[in-house]
Amino acid sequence: MNKKLARLRLAGLLFVLILGLLSFVAAQRPPVPAQPSPPAPAQVLPPDFDALVARAMKAFEVPGMAVAVVKDGRVVLAKGYGVRKLGEPAPVDARTLFGIASNTKAFTATALALLVEEGKIEWDAPVIDYLPWFRMSDPYVTREMTVRDLLVHRSGLGLGAGDLLLWPRSTYTRREIVSRLRYVPLARSFRGAYAYDNMLYVAAGEVIEAVSGAAWEDFVAERILDKAGLASSVPSPSAAATRPDLALPHAPLDTGVTPQPVDANDNLNAAGGIFSCAEDMARWMLVHLASGRLPDGTRLFSDRTGHELTSLVTPIPISPPPAELQAQRMNFRGYALGFNVNDYRGRKLVSHTGGLTGYVSRLVMVPEIGLGVAVLTNQESGEAYNSVIYAVLDQAMGAAKTDWIGAYLEVRDRARAKTAEALKKATAARDASAGPSLPLPAYAGAYRDAWYGPIDITLEGEDKGASKASRLVMSFAKTPALVGDLEHWSRDTFVARWRDRVLRADAYVTFTLDPDGAVVEARMKPVSPDTDFSYDFQDLLLKPVRK
Repeated sequence: MNKKLARLRLAGLLFVLILGLLSFVAAQRPPVPAQPSPPAPAQVLPPDFDALVARAMKAFEVPGMAVAVVKDGRVVLAKGYGVRKLGEPAPVDARTLFGIASNTKAFTATALALLVEEGKIEWDAPVIDYLPWFRMSDPYVTREMTVRDLLVHRSGLGLGAGDLLLWPRSTYTRREIVSRLRYVPLARSFRGAYAYDNMLYVAAGEVIEAVSGAAWEDFVAERILDKAGLASSVPSPSAAATRPDLALPHAPLDTGVTPQPVDANDNLNAAGGIFSCAEDMARWMLVHLASGRLPDGTRLFSDRTGHELTSLVTPIPISPPPAELQAQRMNFRGYALGFNVNDYRGRKLVSHTGGLTGYVSRLVMVPEIGLGVAVLTNQESGEAYNSVIYAVLDQAMGAAKTDWIGAYLEVRDRARAKTAEALKKATAARDASAGPSLPLPAYAGAYRDAWYGPIDITLEGEDKGASKASRLVMSFAKTPALVGDLEHWSRDTFVARWRDRVLRADAYVTFTLDPDGAVVEARMKPVSPDTDFSYDFQDLLLKPVRK
């Protein structure tokens, strides 16, 4: 018994010595810094958030805004601010519809991903396997263009190339629009560089229809909107235009911010046609942050698809931000499948913006911290939505407070001054005394561009009395809104002043003459550097149609 007791005592002594040694070793290590706990939902929103939103809306003249914020699988905020239409009291709420424009691209990418999961298409299979009639201007690109290539802006097309077939609304069908890609020249090598386009998302919509047998709108409504619980959202402007819960678009014109009718342009639906609200955008972000998992435990898409949709494919060159926005300097930037990806304060952002006449929006997700923010507006101020989004990102990331509204005001005002200076220089360089080489009737006639189609220049006011002088009028035959008076600028250059002033896209029209004084072609380019890139007038080459 004494020996057993001695052994027990020895074991106990050794245990005490070991504990003491471990405590001594631990004491020599530097202390491990405490890990900050993730913010509680209430801490995700900056203090006085409603006041911040109101200040941003006032600063940037935004009538109505819808904000959605999600964190760690929960909806922190889904709320409306302001009014649906200036001059009327109806408020924006969590279910008020806004055009989300190019934020639709993620829905189109997700729709294709569902078909990939079903084995009906492959990301890296040629488009012509599913659309045998599809053609690009280069036969090699036609053969090699894949389904993935449709989504990642590396086709070789120039920025916004072919958008005049889509916007303003044309009378072409969607298949006719995609078919005309064969006449749009490439601006760079295939897969050589990033250049944003809308046309190939329209082509992606045609792939969905060809493979599924359902129109893009029906497929997206049934397989995504309905299944994910986006109950208020609709897949087209025509479906939204008659809804009583619609926020009307507002355009910043020379006369001030002005309400506009919804343009029911369903040709661009796969690229930018969905209308949604704060509640539904919150649900959409929760689905993606959960890699496709729905609240009931089922899946919209798999983990693998979630990774595929948000993985960078096409690098985008990085330009230094303005001094006021230095915190937004990026280390990487690129395009995935329907989403942009870049870094902010050391974390990966998955995002997209959207813009239509009278609507702009942005969605940003930070998967690493389970955060999502979406802001929809019924005015065209990216400064407004960014001021709100970056305030939320900074709060959630524990960053020092920045007056983003003040910063964006300075950047905007400087940009406006730069534009005004450019227009002033152009006017100063104009030789208004140099008249046209030909009498006005000699410029009139039928013209044609290879990819757009027919464009007419007519002479109005002729032989109608001295009270009304003759003038040239340009009409894009397939685009009812593109009718403009040609005002003489200098020599053989005129300016097309579009009668629909909401377009804000006046363009120079310069005629080239042969040695005999006959018009051989006409070129166009936007007057203002602020003209939206979708008015790709510079890509047109107008040739007279000889009888």
